[in-house]
Amino acid sequence: MTGTKKVETGKYLFREGDAPDAMYVVKSGKLVILKSKGSSEIVLAEIGPGAMVGEMAFFDNKARSASVRALKDAEVISLPYKALHAQFASFPEWAKAIMRTVNDHLRTANQRIKALESNNPETDEFLGPHTVNKLIATFCFVGARYGKKSDKGPKAIEVSGGVLRDYTIQVFQEATNKMQKLLQALAEMNLTVIEDLGEGQQKITNLDPDLLFAFVEWHNRFLFKREEDRILVQPVDLKVLKGVLHFVKNEPKDAKGLAKLNVTKLLTEAPTQLGYAIKPEELDGVIAKGLMSEKTIKNDLIEAQIQVDDLEKTIPFWEIIFKMKTVQR
Repeated sequence: MTGTKKVETGKYLFREGDAPDAMYVVKSGKLVILKSKGSSEIVLAEIGPGAMVGEMAFFDNKARSASVRALKDAEVISLPYKALHAQFASFPEWAKAIMRTVNDHLRTANQRIKALESNNPETDEFLGPHTVNKLIATFCFVGARYGKKSDKGPKAIEVSGGVLRDYTIQVFQEATNKMQKLLQALAEMNLTVIEDLGEGQQKITNLDPDLLFAFVEWHNRFLFKREEDRILVQPVDLKVLKGVLHFVKNEPKDAKGLAKLNVTKLLTEAPTQLGYAIKPEELDGVIAKGLMSEKTIKNDLIEAQIQVDDLEKTIPFWEIIFKMKTVQR
């Protein structure tokens, strides 16, 4: 029978593994969705008034796939499956099929994620490379579908934090606390703006969707290359590449987009112009990885050739990668 139920702070509405009998609509308060991992629980999402929880078992009556606990005193409306099934019976068959299929896909995704977590060393990192790509892709796609133009920049798109949260956890099966940490890191890079609107609501602005979409495409190709074909840039390499770009960005380029770097000028003037020195062996390390040409000597001038467009494109990508490695739980 439909009715209301109160859940005190710290108490569970239901636990992972429990037998299901109803779904719930949050009337007031705040609840947190938790997933067991070892002896601890991982926060998947926080939900408030208007949100629904416990709906997946409606179709297959399988045990609860996550726990739900009150962060602060909450009241929920109970919708027993028995009564809902009576109404569901009147739905058109095509509607029933769609809803069952969506539910099955969510169940399968949960199982695959759990299996991957148990075998994937990336889970030791809070934001591993595949997770970073998935979260940024989610952010970009939600913005492309539901965002609206912002006055914060010519390309800026703003999205509702609530819509992004729903897609993060319900559609793309990622933890919302990870999305929040990633957005904060991007904000520190001046790629996003996060605005708190009160009552747990946020507005997030993507300041450069083109850059983030390009990062996802580039990073995806990079991650799925054979290991021997990947060129791994290290922080010291990035420092050198940024210095190289500073010295060649205004140099003329040939038909292939190559510009000449005055190596001697780079090594001698870097401390003054960049604020840090570049050592010859650091430059040689970048050359050895094929990120710039071998040095040549002509008329006592040491030069190297640089593909400027590629450098301008990939430096921001590596900055994102290294920034995400610093994000802590």
